[in-house]
Amino acid sequence: MSVQTALDNIWLRPCERWAHTEYSMGYHHEYMKKMAGVDSSHPEFHVRVHDALQFDFQWGTNDGLTNWGTAGRTTDMGHAEYAADGSDMRPLQESPFKTVEEVWAFDAVAEYGLPDFEEQVQNYETSIQNARVGSPHQLTTGGSYKTIVSGAIQSFGWEMLLLGAADAAKMEKVFDSFFRRTLFHMEAWAKTSAEVMIQHDDFVWSEGPFMHPEIYRKVIIPRYAELWKPIHAAGKKVLFCSDADYTVFVDDLTEAGADGFIFEPFVDFGMMAERFGQSHCLVGSFVDCRDLTFRNEERVKEDVERTFTALENCRGAILAVGNHLPPNIPPEMLDLYYGRLLPRLAKGAE
Repeated sequence: MSVQTALDNIWLRPCERWAHTEYSMGYHHEYMKKMAGVDSSHPEFHVRVHDALQFDFQWGTNDGLTNWGTAGRTTDMGHAEYAADGSDMRPLQESPFKTVEEVWAFDAVAEYGLPDFEEQVQNYETSIQNARVGSPHQLTTGGSYKTIVSGAIQSFGWEMLLLGAADAAKMEKVFDSFFRRTLFHMEAWAKTSAEVMIQHDDFVWSEGPFMHPEIYRKVIIPRYAELWKPIHAAGKKVLFCSDADYTVFVDDLTEAGADGFIFEPFVDFGMMAERFGQSHCLVGSFVDCRDLTFRNEERVKEDVERTFTALENCRGAILAVGNHLPPNIPPEMLDLYYGRLLPRLAKGAE
């Protein structure tokens, strides 16, 4: 495991092994202690866990110094129970937006403001340097989470966002305001030493687009292209990330300049490997967390094998269970998964 392994896979350079990461591993406290061989209070606990699981990459974004919740209006849609103890459950709160006209009149820059640019650059640089100390053998990324659509979701909630998006012309200037905020922060990230950016935007559902496709192609994705210009000018790479099924927009994202894709099993790994494996870094696999959770051992074995077969068409990849490792996965299924995956990361391994 190494930073260089992640960089080589993202840059599509020849290297000895595929990179590896996982999401939500932190919920598996007892399993992590087993892998680390020390208690969680040990100063090198996380370093030992990441090294034992051969992590090369740490998913990370940072939306900047401004707290939207204190700076302006947001909609807290609550949170379902995910953690084993239910500590992350949060009830739905009433939206401050009562009419669609309020949505169409909204400007994210005016609402939340922007920090001092140089202060933001320094804050980002400090965060990256701290991450390198905490995870010395893993590449930690910069980037934005609430890029455009995810920003609108946090501000308006789903109901008011969907009502607003029914009028694409009126909604474009609203989306543009989120874009302008994010551009400020991507320009700040471009000034840092972070090598790779994640552009996260949950802009589709499991069934695909929830807005008219032309809103994506004429309003959203062209603005992604503008966000990526300062990043590419600084010699950095951009990995696009969204939950759910964005298959229909992968060609558009490619044209906009994405260097790689982070995706869930809703997006077919085999298709991505066949069509984009020679030109883009792929972050994911065939493995689905639901099969791990419900002890579908044969399917997990099969999907690990299918993943490595698909990688024969690829130049760079970071392997992961794309829809996370929820806390109710049995430890023995993690053993099965890692036992099948980790020995195969070295290219040419059988």
